[in-house]
Amino acid sequence: MLILDVYLPITSPTLIFCVVLLIILFAPIIMGKLRIPHIIGMVLAGMLIGQHGLNILERDSSFELFGKVGLLYIMFLAGLEMDLESVKRNSNRFLIFGLLTCLVPLVLTYVMSLWLLGYSQTASFLLGCIMASNTLIAYPIISRYGLGRDSSVMLSVGSSMISLFLALLMLAALAASYGEDVGMKFWLLFILKFAIFCAASIWLIPILARYFLRRYSDAVMQFIFVLAVMFLSAAASEAIGVEGIVGAFIAGLILNRYIPHVSPLMNRIEFIGNALFIPYFLIGVGMLINVGTLFEGPHMLWIVFLIAFFGTFGKAVAAYLSSLLFHLPKSAGHMMFGLTCAHAAGAIAMVMVGMRLEVSPGVYLVNDEMLNGVVIMILITCIISTMMTEKAAQEIVIANSQHPTANSHHEHEKILLCVKYPEIAPQLLELAIMMRSQTHHNGLVALNVVYDDDHAATNRERGLRLLEQLQQRAAASDIKMQTQVRLATNIANGIKHAFREVNGSEIIMGMHVHTEVNPKFWGDFIQSLYNGLNRQIVLTRFVQPLNTLRRIQVVVPSRAEFEPGFYRWLERLGRMAGNLDCRIQFHGRNESLELIQAYLTNHFSSVRAEYTYMAHWNELPKLAETIQDDHMFVVITARKGTISYKNALERLPNELMQHFSGKNLMIIFPDQYGEAKDESMTFTSAQHQEESSIYTTILRWIHSRKY
Repeated sequence: MLILDVYLPITSPTLIFCVVLLIILFAPIIMGKLRIPHIIGMVLAGMLIGQHGLNILERDSSFELFGKVGLLYIMFLAGLEMDLESVKRNSNRFLIFGLLTCLVPLVLTYVMSLWLLGYSQTASFLLGCIMASNTLIAYPIISRYGLGRDSSVMLSVGSSMISLFLALLMLAALAASYGEDVGMKFWLLFILKFAIFCAASIWLIPILARYFLRRYSDAVMQFIFVLAVMFLSAAASEAIGVEGIVGAFIAGLILNRYIPHVSPLMNRIEFIGNALFIPYFLIGVGMLINVGTLFEGPHMLWIVFLIAFFGTFGKAVAAYLSSLLFHLPKSAGHMMFGLTCAHAAGAIAMVMVGMRLEVSPGVYLVNDEMLNGVVIMILITCIISTMMTEKAAQEIVIANSQHPTANSHHEHEKILLCVKYPEIAPQLLELAIMMRSQTHHNGLVALNVVYDDDHAATNRERGLRLLEQLQQRAAASDIKMQTQVRLATNIANGIKHAFREVNGSEIIMGMHVHTEVNPKFWGDFIQSLYNGLNRQIVLTRFVQPLNTLRRIQVVVPSRAEFEPGFYRWLERLGRMAGNLDCRIQFHGRNESLELIQAYLTNHFSSVRAEYTYMAHWNELPKLAETIQDDHMFVVITARKGTISYKNALERLPNELMQHFSGKNLMIIFPDQYGEAKDESMTFTSAQHQEESSIYTTILRWIHSRKY
């Protein structure tokens, strides 16, 4: 330990940044295995490496800078993702909830501090202001579930701004009471400056946005412009005496209509924040927490308990009372409480202000006891906030039935057929024809991706001949098919780029053996394709011709009906069963089977469908006994972090290897929300690598065997 003390804490900027990146990389993996929200992992990691933990890193200026940027980013993204029309329609609700979530915890904490802790009136008022505000530390969870425009989420974001502004206003009054300039003149000037700031932002930012975004299409320039506007607005708000997060939020609201939610610019903004700045902020918050103070004695535990309990209880009262007043479901109350109960940088900033206020010579308003109590309270409320928000997000998706409508699959259809080997390509084309709509005239797109190496010319000629043969087969069925041979240094990237260029709706490809490359390639290939596209991917393995299938056996995970790609894969299987005139049997929970039966009855009444209740995925070995050689076994997968994911999927690779060897197999990755992002450009890329390991294991086993 003495040897380590010589080298710790790390002072090299390069090593500091490396350690932070390693935390950002591995925290989601570890927290995912423990089934703990990843945001808590960042805070806990900060505690571990900070001066109160292993003392690996000091909380230097980089954490101050990047942490401040991360907090601004959270508020800026919250403003960008709000539905302004809904805000206008529910302005009264925002005001009521904002006042409740500010005043209720303030009053409770103030009374508690006076009576139970024995603090002075000014110290009690300061502590009440701290608990009245909150930080939207759990907001990244909302983006993951696609609930940015849910009414409870928007109420929480808007009320957070109101409560924060009121808390800062009261803090400014408290701080001004220790100076010489307090009075009516001070407050009139403050209100005037804030009104000018808001008016100037509303007038100037749209003019600049329209001018710049219309004239400059360069991606880097647009991104820098948006960041400059955010920081300029934050700096201006700080100049008038209001926290910069208020200015960042206002900038996000104003730029809301100029940055579409599915635009590449929005994707870049979210990527930079989620990949670097927001994790830096969370790690920096953790480095402030000193858990050791809890062991100083029962008095410190009592202080932490009272501060955390009364502040959190006040937020809970405000959230659930508001949900009752607004006639919102219980899940909305959970969401409002989860988002508004966390305290982070705002609480630190306020308590730091109190530490500078001198009550008497050498005596300050905030002592070490209150400081430690507030910092430990931050950890407790962050844990409560992330867990409640995660739970509420799942409840809202289920309770409000936020799954796609039965007609969403008709909006767009263009199948991309990825082919490489002549022996399997005709069967893939036949499968695509079985699954395509007869009323759509978009046709099919056949793609052959060739490595850009010394043999590229030869392989390209082979690909052209293969695609020409497939085109002739498609023409025989009176189906128009586009063909494309693409050179690429990375096969997965070539497929992803082609998919976006042709505006595809789904991918069909075979699970065949690669003979030219390392077997490990298939694992990396599928992982890259799975992470890079959120659209439906169908992987198939044929043991016998498709037209000889007698039955299709489909395993459906519970809650699959809440996934956005539910009706797309259901319609494709319905078409396939109808065209093959074979039976199709679904195995799953009653909730899913009822929707499947209703859909097939309305749209594929001629399909002979059967429905079997399957309580748990551990029944797969029993199901394997019923799978014959002329059956197609279909697995509807579920990505980790989605509604229909379950731990039993971890055993799926072993069960397929043991019980379904040599069978016709189809694995379907359903559509997911959001625009696709490269796995190298997401904050949770390490998590995605872990998630895709299940499917990678399956595919490595499949392609290690010869059929």
